[in-house]
Amino acid sequence: MGLDEVRVTSDPSGSRPRARPQGVFHSIKFFVLCHSLLQLAQLLVSGYMKSSISTIERRYGLSSQKSGILAAFNEVGNTVLIVFVSFLGSRVHRPRFIGAGALLAGLASLMMALPHFLSGPYDYSSSTSSASSLNSSLCQSTNIFSTSSSNQSCSRQQSPAQERVYPLLLLAQLLLGVAAVPIQPFGISYIDDYASKRNAPLYLGILLAVTSIGPALGFITSSQMLRLYVDFDKLSTDQIRLESRDLRWVGAWWLGFLVASGLLVLVALPYLFFPRVMPREDGVDDAESRPDDQLQHLSLLQFLKSFPRIALRTLQSPVFLLVVLAQVNLAALLAGLATFMAKFIERQFSQTVSFSTLMIGGVGIPMAVLGTVLGGVLMRRLNLSVSGASKLCTIAILLCIMSSVPLLLIGCSTQRVAGVFPPDPDALSCSSSCGCPQDVFNPVCGSDGVEFRSPCHAGCKVMETHGKHKVTNYTECRCVTGLRHAAPGTCGSGCAHLLPPFMALLGITSFIAAFSQTPSYMMILRTVPTEDKSFAVGVQYMLFRVLAFMPGPVLYGSVIDTTCILWGRKCDKQTSCLYYNLDRFRQRFLGLQVVFVCGGMLCFLLTVVVLRRSTTRQEPEEDGKGYELVTEQKTPEDASSRGRQEKGVKT
Repeated sequence: MGLDEVRVTSDPSGSRPRARPQGVFHSIKFFVLCHSLLQLAQLLVSGYMKSSISTIERRYGLSSQKSGILAAFNEVGNTVLIVFVSFLGSRVHRPRFIGAGALLAGLASLMMALPHFLSGPYDYSSSTSSASSLNSSLCQSTNIFSTSSSNQSCSRQQSPAQERVYPLLLLAQLLLGVAAVPIQPFGISYIDDYASKRNAPLYLGILLAVTSIGPALGFITSSQMLRLYVDFDKLSTDQIRLESRDLRWVGAWWLGFLVASGLLVLVALPYLFFPRVMPREDGVDDAESRPDDQLQHLSLLQFLKSFPRIALRTLQSPVFLLVVLAQVNLAALLAGLATFMAKFIERQFSQTVSFSTLMIGGVGIPMAVLGTVLGGVLMRRLNLSVSGASKLCTIAILLCIMSSVPLLLIGCSTQRVAGVFPPDPDALSCSSSCGCPQDVFNPVCGSDGVEFRSPCHAGCKVMETHGKHKVTNYTECRCVTGLRHAAPGTCGSGCAHLLPPFMALLGITSFIAAFSQTPSYMMILRTVPTEDKSFAVGVQYMLFRVLAFMPGPVLYGSVIDTTCILWGRKCDKQTSCLYYNLDRFRQRFLGLQVVFVCGGMLCFLLTVVVLRRSTTRQEPEEDGKGYELVTEQKTPEDASSRGRQEKGVKT
């Protein structure tokens, strides 16, 4: 049977036959599959960006606040244009708009990788940038640090190509945000318009669950890419001297963006063939399935003039407003944790960047996906009303608080770092005559358990090597007590054994919190009039971006920066943080998580109260059946009638 073949069926009234197109592109199930794959690819880019943020931060010497701004910048374009998605609603060919967004996302992903090709090789330490200068990291009676080598390094650091890196990354993130504008709002409204009422929650749960795999794949892909050295395409194997456990290691962060770009282009192609209007899955006449939207007949100027009035009307629904605010709290939590949790695990438990990223993608996100699926299945199985969904969300978030608070207690204090932690100006007096470069960072762990910024700061005079460049040990270290030798690398926090219980508790927390995702989405879709559905989804995502996705990473990054106890310096400029106070890092980073979860629970709890009062004022026609919400507009028909009455109102 071809795609253009049709089947003649009877009109529900029996008065006339009508033609219903048949084929894979006229199936809402196939649309759900395609949209799941697209959002999986789109969120793979998002997850990859967040999992690579600490590596980009280290590569280009950014603060955590700047990293947070970069992570949140894709929401800027999204926030500005989301209003036009509300205006377009169902008047446009939604599948084609979605496909165009996917193609733009592929281009933006390609731009994310460009800085690697525009900038020179990674200079991880100006004092050890060449083989001949390795000895300059040792304690010398006269500082032989090469000034000319330093000047050349600074010249590369301040080159026009290097200076354009951060603006280029911001532009690519901006385009990614613009590309995402039509994808999710149009996709969700399209599915809800043409899926049966009974299957809509299941399809939405599947969509949210499958697309949640996108960030997981992004984190897992990142963990594999970051095992490769950033300049493996520019340097030979013999020229790569760092190991992945080195605090200066930078992986091939750019490689995954190239892969994701090709994937986005492929999944965009099917959207060229989906129809603008699709037959309803439950056999309801197409005319009945299309919303009677009074906004369809307004021009763009009229829409912009009427926007405040319509927005106010939508936000006057207390259930809609409270559910969105609850989601905003959880979205801010998610935005911050997704951006910086891998960095937290790396520092708190002394793990490599790639392994920390793998923990998030392999444990945290899959548990959230499982919770999302079970939340959708449970809601469909119990056939919960809006009131029942609000109670389910409240219970889930309450349990989430109980599981997240103990995370604050799992961790260790910062290891002893001479002259840094605990602060002691006299701790490095033993190496004051060594002439150590101010910007050197090549950490070593003394045999007495004390860490030093470099062999020079430890007063080491002799270096033992294996082969040409691999350093195995430093000896005759005047600042190290006892055996007076030091091993290359950090001493670590001593908390590696606490990682398994931490990840188990984090996985449980993610699983419980995700139970509220599908019920809360359905509460929004079932508490607004049919003609305002597309607009309400647009308002929801606009609030997400303005109140959660934009400020969330910046807030988390700023909080992390307040826990830094030693900033790196290169070419007389501050770069990324070298050492954190781990107790403050853990308390402030995870403390924000508890604050946002409590905010979400309060909003869901108020939703339960509002719905209970509404029920006592007005007896429900169908208590606990379907998704009927008892308000002044009991049914979509009533809402549509109100919409038709408002058509005559001038805007």
